[in-house]
Amino acid sequence: MTEKTIESYGKGFLVLLLPASFLIIFLVATWKIWVALILLLFAFNMWQYHRWQQWCQQANPIFNQLIQENQGRITPIDLAVKGNFSGEMAKRYLDTKSAEFGARALNSEEGSNVYYFITASTLGSILDSSEPPKESFSQPVTTVLPFLAPPPPNQEQGLEPETESLKQPTEEEVKRPLEQQLVFGSLIQSELAKRLNVYSSTVYKRREDPDFPEWTRSKDPDGIAWTYSTKTKEFFPQEEGKS
Repeated sequence: MTEKTIESYGKGFLVLLLPASFLIIFLVATWKIWVALILLLFAFNMWQYHRWQQWCQQANPIFNQLIQENQGRITPIDLAVKGNFSGEMAKRYLDTKSAEFGARALNSEEGSNVYYFITASTLGSILDSSEPPKESFSQPVTTVLPFLAPPPPNQEQGLEPETESLKQPTEEEVKRPLEQQLVFGSLIQSELAKRLNVYSSTVYKRREDPDFPEWTRSKDPDGIAWTYSTKTKEFFPQEEGKS
């Protein structure tokens, strides 16, 4: 290695060393200022986070109310109008809740986002509404149990004892489903809807009406009046003599 090569390497090293030295000197002289700036930025972020948490505490009751009223469907404008918030704050809040609960956000025809939060009651209503009502228990026995249908009139006088014995279990077979359903003394919404031969959504809409017992009595095959318990979310047969 010649002297010129060594000299060129030395100059290149000095070119890199001088800026690095000035930078080190600058940081040593101003490190207190940089630490103060970092602490100030951290304190500002913590203050912003604290304000956001306080705002969320105020928005939570309104959010919960809208979720119950709209069966899990909510838009930023719904929250903004209900709580007198700005649209930007409402959207940021719903984005946070959507990430927290795993909700879906879909674009509506108007271009705004619609957030769908699935709750237990909402999911139950969706599943109940999707089930078509089954045939009422008040239908003729020949339809429910065709193999127990009575023979033609011209054979009635020649009935054998085995055929006669089949008539009695027919009534028990019709009543057995209700007795089995009332093992715990109540019915859920979908079971009562099938018994009344109506859609589950119809029972859901009318369950808190004052005339609900009389309405169920007119629909029930045995003329039983049913009452709804808001505490257990179940339906109980009304005792005779109570209105």
